[in-house]
Amino acid sequence: MRTHSKFASARRIALPLLGTAALAVSGILAAAPAGAQTPAAHGGATWVRSCAVVHAAGEMACNALRVTNTTEHVHALGLTANAAPSGYGPSSLLSAYNLPANGGAGQTVAIVDSNNDPNAASDMATYRSQFGLPACTVASGCFKQVSQTGTSTLPSADAGWAEEESLDLDMVSAIAPNAHIILVEAKSATTANLGTAVNEAVKLGAKFVSNSYGGSESSSDSSYDTKYYNHPDVVITASSGDGGYGVEYPAASQYVTAVGGTSLSTASNARGWTESVWSTSSSEGAGSGCSKDDAKPSWQKDTGCSKRTVADVSAVADPATGVAVYDTYGGDPGWEVFGGTSVASPLIAAVYADAGTPTVSYPSSLPYAHTGSLNDVTTGSTASCSPAYLCTAEVGYDGPTGLGTPNGLGAF
Repeated sequence: MRTHSKFASARRIALPLLGTAALAVSGILAAAPAGAQTPAAHGGATWVRSCAVVHAAGEMACNALRVTNTTEHVHALGLTANAAPSGYGPSSLLSAYNLPANGGAGQTVAIVDSNNDPNAASDMATYRSQFGLPACTVASGCFKQVSQTGTSTLPSADAGWAEEESLDLDMVSAIAPNAHIILVEAKSATTANLGTAVNEAVKLGAKFVSNSYGGSESSSDSSYDTKYYNHPDVVITASSGDGGYGVEYPAASQYVTAVGGTSLSTASNARGWTESVWSTSSSEGAGSGCSKDDAKPSWQKDTGCSKRTVADVSAVADPATGVAVYDTYGGDPGWEVFGGTSVASPLIAAVYADAGTPTVSYPSSLPYAHTGSLNDVTTGSTASCSPAYLCTAEVGYDGPTGLGTPNGLGAF
């Protein structure tokens, strides 16, 4: 936890909501880390990207967005050092998506990211302890952290990717607390190295592999599909991106479940929650659209794209309705709030794990066969495009939210 000597000057911000047992706290607008872009803002929250945007072919960036104005001041508030953070905690997420509280037993979920988070195991332990989740440690065999070749010699550490890794680990912990977890760290953020890490995750026995990163499409994507992402009988999820209308790879791969993003809030309806397309006035939001290179899978029936359409399904991604994460590696350690489709990808991978071992060769087809077990998101847009459903929510399928968000496990 962090303190601030100028707490008396703090302004109170309107946090959208808090995880179960979380406490409402005051916030101070925190400065962005050195080299970070100007913070984006939406719904009272401001945030920065954990990883710098890249434009070079074959280079990837993580899709984590760290909120900068929800810094916890536990000592100034007289709270205990283990006081709950702002942002959605596990109970809120399970409630929003109608999920079981003890999911994931007997399953192994892998997280693929670049570079090393030296504090991954201890930070995840703090998150799980905070929310009363069962321990998942290296000693017990529940947690494993390896390089892209499966060795214990890990790559160089990186604070931005460490934030991504903490986010991913915490989301899998929240949704599938009884699953085993493998964190596979690529030596750098290239398609080749991250793809090699995906292959290693599958080799190590993971049936559910989350990828919270993306980059520009290229003419090499069809070969990358074959080399890295075509794993029959394995769930491969990928974030659709945080740049609004437009497509990233590997979400564009025909072999993955592309995961879009929503804004999630409590509501006085039967569900108790409401969702809309995550978007901001600064052209950030859930990635969507038509792939330029990847073939359309047979289960996709929309007519606006002759090739692959992104996304398939979605989950919370709006930083203004973000999730609680514990991360201590880098310059701004402690409890934080994160958004971005980096939240949604591991969340959906964990939902698949809750549903059990895949029963079809390509599990991304399952939601298309069980649309009645999804929350259809019908409001919001990221841009103006043609056909409109590629960037605007509609009844049934649309680009930013796909077929919708989990309503239990029936679609997975």
